[in-house]
Amino acid sequence: MPTLEVPRLDSPADGPRAQRARGEARAVFGPVGLEGPTRLRRLHQAGALKLRFPRQREAEAVLINTAGGLAGGDELAQGFTLKPGGALSVTTQACERVYRSTGADARVSTRLDVGANATLRFLPQETILFDGGRLSRALEADLHATSRFLLCESLVLGRAAMGETVRSGRFRDRWRLRREGELIFADDLKLGGAIDALGAAPAALGGARAFATLFWQDERADARLPELRALLGEEGGASLQDGFGLARVVAPSYHALRKRLVPALALLSGASLPRVWSF
Repeated sequence: MPTLEVPRLDSPADGPRAQRARGEARAVFGPVGLEGPTRLRRLHQAGALKLRFPRQREAEAVLINTAGGLAGGDELAQGFTLKPGGALSVTTQACERVYRSTGADARVSTRLDVGANATLRFLPQETILFDGGRLSRALEADLHATSRFLLCESLVLGRAAMGETVRSGRFRDRWRLRREGELIFADDLKLGGAIDALGAAPAALGGARAFATLFWQDERADARLPELRALLGEEGGASLQDGFGLARVVAPSYHALRKRLVPALALLSGASLPRVWSF
């Protein structure tokens, strides 16, 4: 796995600079024996990013950003490899918060590798973008044709209950998903400038302040599509293509989005969600 280079924060030549958070977490999981439980095989963590492993029947990894959020210039890198036959759920301890920045974007990169007949659920909790926040996020995944995979990423534009409005900022999200090395899905999203005006446009978010994208690969996807569409309602949509499924949903607030996501993700995963997803 590539490593994240951590530059010096104070250089005699440049003088003192503002401290930035750096973090890296990478783990390899695999089953014990041919049909045994999935266990941690290898772990590397550094800086502000940590991993914790609740004692659950299925292997589970919880990402924790000890910096308490992301600000301009912060960098996090995370990667998970799941060996053939393994089963793993990955989530975050809480919603990630992206604070106002007047300079560089915060950056988050994710790498996922899923082996044959393995099951990976990558379900981070929502990212909350505050007014003036800047985030650049990139995710790459390589799946096997027989692997089962569920991915959800969601963004909330300020906290409606706190009266917050995101008037400006920048958000970039880049997905590249491959099946045995062949690109099967690519998605690039960019929000910038006057985000409040852009989000109000009918062809954009139509006034919604929260949205999510779901991707899954599962041999049972066809049977679950009608029920998934019913759960997402008129504010969402789902379709199947080339052996994988894709869904998007928008909502007026964080709580409204989660009320849609929790049953939808439980349906697609065929199991209960990680406990940290509980209200």
